[in-house]
Amino acid sequence: MEEIEIGAVIIGDELLSGKRRDRHQEHLTAALAEKGLELAWIRIVGDHAGRLTQTFRETLATGAEVFSFGGIGATPDDRTRACLAEAQGRPLRPHPDFMAILEQRFGAEARPHRVRMAELPEGARLIPNPVNGIPGFSCARHHCVPGFPAMAEPMVRWVLEQRFPGRNAEAGAVEESLVLENTAESALVPVLEAMEAAFPDLRISCLPRMERSGPRVELGLRGPRARVTEAQSALRQHLISGGFLGR
Repeated sequence: MEEIEIGAVIIGDELLSGKRRDRHQEHLTAALAEKGLELAWIRIVGDHAGRLTQTFRETLATGAEVFSFGGIGATPDDRTRACLAEAQGRPLRPHPDFMAILEQRFGAEARPHRVRMAELPEGARLIPNPVNGIPGFSCARHHCVPGFPAMAEPMVRWVLEQRFPGRNAEAGAVEESLVLENTAESALVPVLEAMEAAFPDLRISCLPRMERSGPRVELGLRGPRARVTEAQSALRQHLISGGFLGR
């Protein structure tokens, strides 16, 4: 199964200060699941230009598909365009189609401030906005959309359809789990080590919980269906041999 790395950068001082709560992760995760994809990592960054530029340098180096939320408006604290351009070593250029959208909608009022939104990293492509018509943009596998979830969500889905046409949830990983009652997490270390050695291509998880009746552990296996089925059988054998399960 092809490994596709998906990351997210969520921008805004208001998120770090607690004035607003993030809603983008939930929507992005749901949209990715419809394509059989998963979010590999997420960064929440404030509006500090130097820190944002460095963040983009690092995310560009991953080669991942990255969704960036916020910071693409016309006010001075909207720094996504300039920081992403600097991180790529590209100049900002007025995007002609974006300029035309702004001029058609706002007429003379598009200048001098709103037209700043159309200054994009050289080579950027527009992402249509079905809510208010003001687009986002993509460049270098970074897809920049507004900080408003109602706008960002349909724009993300449009990007996913363009990038992964015909892909659906069936293309993604499957997950199987097994619950052990009255079992301490530490006792399972040899079993987990053996499973990781035998199935390095799978994600193997161990989630402990303390219940009133005693410790409880949920073991998870995630990956391609055939490999998960094979690993599930091997896991049961390890647990039987270790005395954690009856035959």
